[in-house]
Amino acid sequence: MAKETVKKHNEKHSDFEELVESPDALAGRLTQSEDYVKRNKSKLLGVFALIAAIVVGGFLYYNYRSTQNQEAQQAMFQAVYYFEADSLNKALNGDGQYEGLLQIADEYSGTDAGNLANFYAGVALLKQGQYAEAAERLREFESDDYLMQARAYSLTGDALLEQGQNAEAADMYAQAANYNENPFFSPQYLMKAGIAYEAANNFTSATEVYDRVISEFAASAEVTDAKKYKARAEMLAGGNQ
Repeated sequence: MAKETVKKHNEKHSDFEELVESPDALAGRLTQSEDYVKRNKSKLLGVFALIAAIVVGGFLYYNYRSTQNQEAQQAMFQAVYYFEADSLNKALNGDGQYEGLLQIADEYSGTDAGNLANFYAGVALLKQGQYAEAAERLREFESDDYLMQARAYSLTGDALLEQGQNAEAADMYAQAANYNENPFFSPQYLMKAGIAYEAANNFTSATEVYDRVISEFAASAEVTDAKKYKARAEMLAGGNQ
């Protein structure tokens, strides 16, 4: 087997030496290449055109996205100003001159600014009591920032809880607590999850999340309440058996 491999290698090596050392052999090989190009000119041009189109298209798309994001950021400025001034209708729908958060989020979807507009819109809708719409916008928001994303999960839980979707709300609070878990916010989200689980009559899950606060976040301010709520949930869980 090894001999055959060496033999094939030597044959390839001999072909290469012939091309290098013999001008006639090299000229013949070049002629073959030219003939191939002539016969397949249309196909080759098509391939090159496709590659060029992909490269140019990618470049144009990147520039388009960058421009879109800049435009969205400029549009966001006035909307956020209204949001911070608690002028929620203008923040959401614009003032006739400047676009509102809802339009920015839809028109510039896929950009960072459009994504952030969903978060602001969700919070504004939640404040207005439009809970279903708030949950929808907050679910559209995605971020690598662990504080912002966890906050979005928690606010989604608030919107669901207001609609009586207690179990779903509890799951969102738990998701917020587990997202890049930290000793400052995770205990707060776990407490909210426990309360929502109790509202859903799921006292076993409520007991479990309260116990997590006690055991995993012993230094947190929520521990005292967690102990009281855990005792209550355990009692209610026993009463349901």
